[in-house]
Amino acid sequence: MKVRRKGIMKRFLPRTLFGRSLIIVVAPIILLQMVTTYIFFDRHWNRMTGRLAFAVAGETAILADQFESDPPPETVQRIAGYASRNLELLIGFDRGGTLQTVDREHSGWDSIVASMLAGALENQVRRPFEIAVDIEDKWVSIGVQLTNGVLHVTLPQGRLFSSSGYIFLLWMFGTSIVLIVIAILFMRNQVRPIRRLAVAAERFGKGRDVPAFKPEGAHEVRQAARAFLEMHERVRRQIEQRTAMLAGVSHDLRTPLTRLKLQLAMLGDSPDVQACKADIEVMERMIQGYLDFARGEAGEVATRTDIARMLERLVAAAKREGADIVLSVQGDPGASIRPLAFERCLMNVVANARRFGTTVWINAAATEEAIEIAVDDNGPGVPEERYEDVFKPFFRLDSSRNVETGGVGLGLPIAMDVIHSHGGRIWLEKSKHGGLRVVMTVPR
Repeated sequence: MKVRRKGIMKRFLPRTLFGRSLIIVVAPIILLQMVTTYIFFDRHWNRMTGRLAFAVAGETAILADQFESDPPPETVQRIAGYASRNLELLIGFDRGGTLQTVDREHSGWDSIVASMLAGALENQVRRPFEIAVDIEDKWVSIGVQLTNGVLHVTLPQGRLFSSSGYIFLLWMFGTSIVLIVIAILFMRNQVRPIRRLAVAAERFGKGRDVPAFKPEGAHEVRQAARAFLEMHERVRRQIEQRTAMLAGVSHDLRTPLTRLKLQLAMLGDSPDVQACKADIEVMERMIQGYLDFARGEAGEVATRTDIARMLERLVAAAKREGADIVLSVQGDPGASIRPLAFERCLMNVVANARRFGTTVWINAAATEEAIEIAVDDNGPGVPEERYEDVFKPFFRLDSSRNVETGGVGLGLPIAMDVIHSHGGRIWLEKSKHGGLRVVMTVPR
């Protein structure tokens, strides 16, 4: 049950920090308005309106008693003048008349005013009566049936309720709107540095530079931004040191191999020499694979690249080597990527497919948000329980460590490292052609 409630709360809560922070500020204001409005109407407005209705009903009862004693016309005129001048009551008397009861439907303020006044008239007048409320003209008419006629009393609505209620609600809602607007502007300024920090972290994670980023905002946000910049500098320095070290290792390892190749070339052609040359070639491929894995994409800048043309070049080169490859492209697969690193990733995946299958199928499809590339083969495939293992460095299904049959175990790890550095995903599936399917997605 708790899990279900948690899911419902997550469904209705905003997903952004700005939205949730705004709720924290706005919800108490709205709650305070609701409580204050309830207390105002229940304690102040209803009580005040009840007292005003009680006063009007008392005055109407006095007038009814006066007119029911059958006063002469001069007295009626004097009482009407007095009520008009001092009580804001317009008096009319229909001698010998009968009250015509009409069913009136009241709604909104009409209903509130009519119900308040009706209760007071029942308690004090104790005669048949009828109430007509005209909200537009702001008048209330009361008809009271007397023994000798009908008494008509007309009074302004101001006699029954005070306009302070309108003023109170106007000030309350007006100040609340001003506070909410101020809260929106303030929270937006507070969230903006956090959003910029997230964008900078995302760009750095994808290998892009963040030269214009600087700490700003609240103290905690500035502290996080400074920690990010320090981390960025340390990572950049480590990458530069690793690149320099790899350049030296590459030079130191290739120099003796080159001398060995020259010495073997001077020894002539014999089975032993050919075997040594093959071993040197294997060593060069292994060293190149290790360097490619350790080097990553250091120093390369992301640019807008047409992946379709990259795939066409890769397929053309593979076909010249005798490979059977089928390419299919849907949409316009253009994205901001590091071309050399991404091309090395595709070459590794296609090389694996060529190594274990006789035919390779490449499908690239572009959407508004991402590009998906799938590489299928008709080889023996990989057991599902080993899908995660093949992305580990130096892992090979062929335990013989034969470079010719299984490589050095760095093809898919390099591909995964490149795809993840672009903010994408890579995973394995069973191919409909019977072999393995490698799926890669990168954001555009």
